[in-house]
Amino acid sequence: MGLTDLGAALLRTLDPEAAHQLAIKALQFTPLPTPGADDPVLHTRLAGLDLPNPVGLAAGLDKNGEALHGLARLGFGFVECGSVTPLAQPGNPKPRLFRLSEDRAIINRMGFNNAGLEAFAGRLADRPKTAVIGANLGANKDTEDKAADYVKGLIRLKGLADYVTVNVSSPNTPGLRALQGRAALDDLLGRLAAARGDDPTPVFLKIAPDLTADEIGMIVEASLDHGLDALIVSNTTLDRPESLRSADRGEAGGLSGAPLRARALDALRAAADASAGKLPLIAVGGIDSGAEAWARIRAGAAAIQVYSALIYEGPGLISRIKRELAERLRAEGFSAVSEAVGTGR
Repeated sequence: MGLTDLGAALLRTLDPEAAHQLAIKALQFTPLPTPGADDPVLHTRLAGLDLPNPVGLAAGLDKNGEALHGLARLGFGFVECGSVTPLAQPGNPKPRLFRLSEDRAIINRMGFNNAGLEAFAGRLADRPKTAVIGANLGANKDTEDKAADYVKGLIRLKGLADYVTVNVSSPNTPGLRALQGRAALDDLLGRLAAARGDDPTPVFLKIAPDLTADEIGMIVEASLDHGLDALIVSNTTLDRPESLRSADRGEAGGLSGAPLRARALDALRAAADASAGKLPLIAVGGIDSGAEAWARIRAGAAAIQVYSALIYEGPGLISRIKRELAERLRAEGFSAVSEAVGTGR
């Protein structure tokens, strides 16, 4: 067990939110070595971005962009920070983060707690320049015109992030998921397209797993109509599988981790069927091994993201996924990740 994995094991003995805060501090101030070059077979392109590997960090770990230099040294192909809202907000009352250890899962109802757009933009201005950094946008809880909050974020962060993700799928902000309906989505995406203008920065949309195949098909159609660059599939679920065993399984909030795996894969397959290769897909939800990353790529994902599995596996998970994925690609006769995308559909 490496030092970073040992640290992760020690953090699991603490209150989940306290552990989260300590992890961010450690990533800010611990001098981590520069990772070695990735296996060339892992190099890929996503929405015009050159990635050293297809294994990304999902939003939620570094909400305020405080630990980007440390995160960039863990071996990710890309790092997504946020969600950030225009105004700082405290989020929901504590406790709001629950570790379901028996289920290898997390429930959170954080509620977009963050220091606000100005502080976030200041940190992005000092971001590591050699890493691919994405910014995940949210809307303030009390904002009536939530689309306007996303427009503010897009405009303020222009030139600061390599891509921007529009997060309309968090279950912890009232009314947010309603933006996934066609009329609301057309309004939101139309306003974002107008604000974006000729800015080449890719814009992604992150959707919920709690959608039907028809609903996902509609979102894919809207995304293509409005020129989005990729879809992230998917966020946390409000579902509570009967298989959950942990004492906190009944807590309100979004469920992530291993129990989300099947639902997230189904959502990915629906998106892949609807997009037919016209819209790059990023898979997230229950990915905890190279085999699972490979399954998502074969199902149509151009790249994957992890988060909850890091809590249980530690940062060593990143190198393990990359190693296993490279071995699988070569064993199947592929010379690049892009060649394998969608081959299992």
